[in-house]
Amino acid sequence: MVRHMVTGRRPAGRFAALAGAAALALVVSGCGGAKVGGSSDSTGGGKGKCGTFNLAVNPWVGYEANAAVIAYVAEKDLGCKVTKKDLKEEVAWQGFGTGEVDAVVENWGHDDLKKKYIDQQKTAVSAGETGNTGVIGWYVPPWMAKKYPDITDSKNLNKYADLFKTSESSGKGQLLDGDPSFVTNDGALVKNLKLDYKVVYAGSEAALIQAFRQAEAKKTPVIGYFYEPQWLFSELKLTKVDLPKYTDGCDSVPDKVACDYPGYLLDKVVSKKFSTSGSPAFDLVKKFEWTNEDQNLVAKYIAQDKMSPEAAAKKWVDANRTKVKSWLP
Repeated sequence: MVRHMVTGRRPAGRFAALAGAAALALVVSGCGGAKVGGSSDSTGGGKGKCGTFNLAVNPWVGYEANAAVIAYVAEKDLGCKVTKKDLKEEVAWQGFGTGEVDAVVENWGHDDLKKKYIDQQKTAVSAGETGNTGVIGWYVPPWMAKKYPDITDSKNLNKYADLFKTSESSGKGQLLDGDPSFVTNDGALVKNLKLDYKVVYAGSEAALIQAFRQAEAKKTPVIGYFYEPQWLFSELKLTKVDLPKYTDGCDSVPDKVACDYPGYLLDKVVSKKFSTSGSPAFDLVKKFEWTNEDQNLVAKYIAQDKMSPEAAAKKWVDANRTKVKSWLP
């Protein structure tokens, strides 16, 4: 998140709020203020040589963990020159056609983007699953689930709406979402389930994490969008709210969604040019596969232990050389 997030987060269709309006020259959030649509970078290298490897980094720490490990292995084992680009989801996909993005390494479904860039424009191809299973949903802090056990059934949410009122929720209960670009159906769910709530965007994964931590520490009410895998679960056992059961196709019309999010088999997508470049970095991306536990550990190193992405990746890679060797060409 989904995290994308977002994971993000399934083999079924999902749409990222506001992402459709992104233009090629859109400046996106991230440490470098990266964008696509400027000068085109060369992709890959000669046959068998790595050259430059342009790796998109979407704005949640689980993705950053994937990218950190892949970048570290590409540099240390394959001799690649890795350029990381901080890009939101749809903007990253736009870079496939310009040569500015070689790989997206944690995709949460996005059937809309796959149709556009893989099927129609043919600038991207699938590179297989990451091994991570993604879950998106609504969560409450542990103290709330303990004190109000029936709050975990969405049918009971309206009777608790007053608990969640804030100055931003227009007299309704606040449902806290993250970055507006994350994969979400929450606006439609609130409307179609006739819930007396308003979606309010915290603005980022970090803000969501802080909200849940503070709510648990101070025993204040919060209900919000969240997702797994996510390192926070090793510290705080958030409780998922049961929305109406997901069935195949129940989310096919975004405005009419009234069901839970599906489970997601997170995957990787690369540019068509990169896939045929002969770069060993493509083989690495294609073979890269690990578990939710692996990702959560590296994400914890980055987010909680305040390690740099490279140091976090090195620590994990040094302890998991057998797994890493299985990814190498």
